[in-house]
Amino acid sequence: MADRLKDKIAFVTGAGSIGPGWGNGKAVATLFAREGAKIFALDINAPAAEETRDIVTGEGGECTAYQADVTKADEVAAAVEACIAAYGRIDVLHNNVGIVESGGPVETSEESWDRGAAGDLKSVYLTCKYVLPHMERQGGGSIINISSIAADRWLGVPYASYAATKAGMLGISQNIAMQYAGRNIRCNCILPGIIDTPLLRALLAEIYPAEEIPDRIAYRDSQVPMKKMGDAWDVAHAALYLASDEAKYVTGAQLVVDGGLSVSAIAG
Repeated sequence: MADRLKDKIAFVTGAGSIGPGWGNGKAVATLFAREGAKIFALDINAPAAEETRDIVTGEGGECTAYQADVTKADEVAAAVEACIAAYGRIDVLHNNVGIVESGGPVETSEESWDRGAAGDLKSVYLTCKYVLPHMERQGGGSIINISSIAADRWLGVPYASYAATKAGMLGISQNIAMQYAGRNIRCNCILPGIIDTPLLRALLAEIYPAEEIPDRIAYRDSQVPMKKMGDAWDVAHAALYLASDEAKYVTGAQLVVDGGLSVSAIAG
């Protein structure tokens, strides 16, 4: 199939990547563009958003790069209005921003908790707050929020704030799905498992010396029943389905993309 998102406008947050390779947001923006969408690529890191834009336009697609902090209401409102000014509508809102803060309640500082809660959950509230009125006026839309299997299970590492905010994302997504179900606006979550992205590599590099990284990667591969971590394209293809009209009867869903990890006997 081709042109699955033909003539749609996709507002993608976290559309850049923190390092070389394919992060989830960059892969989503690129795949959406390949399927005919025009992309509004937002990231707090302007060069990262511009890199995604250059990939999309280099392949013949259309993309606007935009720098904003999605934890700040005024910046989100301005970004949404900039997208409307550029393209006239928003058909797909893809929320990809995520902040991983390690530690349980005792180890987690208040500042760390607030940072994670703002990046992972407040950002979704703010983008939906400003995008939903446009979707309602235009007669429909699709919202895709990237949660995690950490939202409902222990994965062997204490990520109290991350687990809490990703679980909160499930709640707000289901509320939006039900509130707007009769208005042709769908809202769904993707729950990735262990995904090999530049973010994962950066987190490992903060903890382990360089010579240990290959073994740590191999260990994470071994945790997955399919014996290999996923990659950003696995998440992107799931998002493409939910963004497309093929999923016109799907709302309030939680699509797990984890190679079977969440139903395996070994969680961590």
